[in-house]
Amino acid sequence: MNVTPQPRPTPQPPPAALQQVAGHLDGEAAGRLVAAATDLSLVVDSDGVIRGATVGADLDAENIPGWLGRRWIDTVTIESRPKVDALLRDAQTGGITRWRQVNHPSPSGIDLPIRYASIRSVEGGPILVLGRDMRAVAALQRRLTDTQQALERDYDRLRASETRYRLLFQISGEPVLVVDAGTRRVAEANPAAARLLGRPAKRLAGQDAVDLFDAGSARTMEAQFSALRATGQAGEVRATLPHGRGEVTVSVSLFRGEGGPSALMRLVADPTAAEAGPDRDAPTRAVIEAMPEGFVVTDSARRVLMANAAFLELAQLATESQVRGRTLDHWLGREDSEAQALFATLVDHGSVRRFATVVRGAYGGVEDVEVAAVSVAGARSCLGFAIRSAPRRIVEGRLEGRLAGGREVPRSVEQMAELVGRVSMKTLVRETTDLIEKLCIEAALRITRDNRASAAEMLGLSRQGLYAKMRRYGVGDLDGPAEES
Repeated sequence: MNVTPQPRPTPQPPPAALQQVAGHLDGEAAGRLVAAATDLSLVVDSDGVIRGATVGADLDAENIPGWLGRRWIDTVTIESRPKVDALLRDAQTGGITRWRQVNHPSPSGIDLPIRYASIRSVEGGPILVLGRDMRAVAALQRRLTDTQQALERDYDRLRASETRYRLLFQISGEPVLVVDAGTRRVAEANPAAARLLGRPAKRLAGQDAVDLFDAGSARTMEAQFSALRATGQAGEVRATLPHGRGEVTVSVSLFRGEGGPSALMRLVADPTAAEAGPDRDAPTRAVIEAMPEGFVVTDSARRVLMANAAFLELAQLATESQVRGRTLDHWLGREDSEAQALFATLVDHGSVRRFATVVRGAYGGVEDVEVAAVSVAGARSCLGFAIRSAPRRIVEGRLEGRLAGGREVPRSVEQMAELVGRVSMKTLVRETTDLIEKLCIEAALRITRDNRASAAEMLGLSRQGLYAKMRRYGVGDLDGPAEES
């Protein structure tokens, strides 16, 4: 599409009254008028050389006298030279050019910004250049930029703080609930609270905090929240969890969030189990030792403190004394960089899930494994690693199991390419379809917060059809009460 260039607007002549006044001014009076109306005026000859300069009272004249006798274009910064060429080229006797900002270098290191317009006094004669000091505007622009950068830095700090809060909230071993102080509705629950209360965290959200406890403790909990709203603080109370889950000590702390006042509710389980004496760790040690998957505990420097028999088998070692005191890097990872990536992620995030790597045995054996790890802070910080053998991809020429029965399908294009020629395309397509159906059902249940009627409608299935597929793929808890729309 052709675009017709728009003609430059014709400068409007000054009002007749101004023309009448200007007609009575001599050269000296006209010069004083130009000097008073501008911060800087230059007289430039036809070769672009500055022949005269007048500086206003508000402009520092320290460096400007040195411009006399120099080409105007040599007194400006490189990026401003095309603007100077345009001001000289467009100067006419019939009107003034449009204003252009030009920067002059300064010995102080900060450029001097001047906004110029030019006019030719007589045809073929010198050019009068009128300038306005733009330092105040430039200072405002710098302040605006600095303010914007400060806001961006504050936003980054807030986002980092929120990330740290989220991480601490999720990995904390202490059950914690965030509750709306006015409505007593649960806003968030960490995994430890979900385990203690025996409900998924997503089902706890929106529940009345008082309803989480036994009916006999309802009055006590209501009194605690009433005291919290009235005075801003409330003492600890003892409450009983339903379904025989025991007693807990409940403490609440008030804080003001974005949506109004909220309460942080801490649940401390009955400590009698922790008072069993020095032998309380014996059952835990026995369970870890008997686990079929490898389990290793290290100090913060990754030196092994404890390893169970399953890990010793993976590492092709006979006794725990052979690993104690040595760093886990000796056995974990195909190369040093892989193990370092695992440890760096653990330090940054506090936990790692399903990290694919290998365990190198003492006699050259290499076993593909998946690692889940957690960092535990305390008086004696430590790292825990759960290591299990990666599932085999092929079993007797077929995929290793159906989704509902523990089967795994290829998780990448490379893995699928490796199966071509070993497994029929029909089998690959069927089981990949199963995986996609399972992921879609899980996503729909997550989006609808486990509302199965809404999830069935979202997926275009009947409710019975959704339940059948959930049973087939082992998704959700079909024994519990389903949420209805």
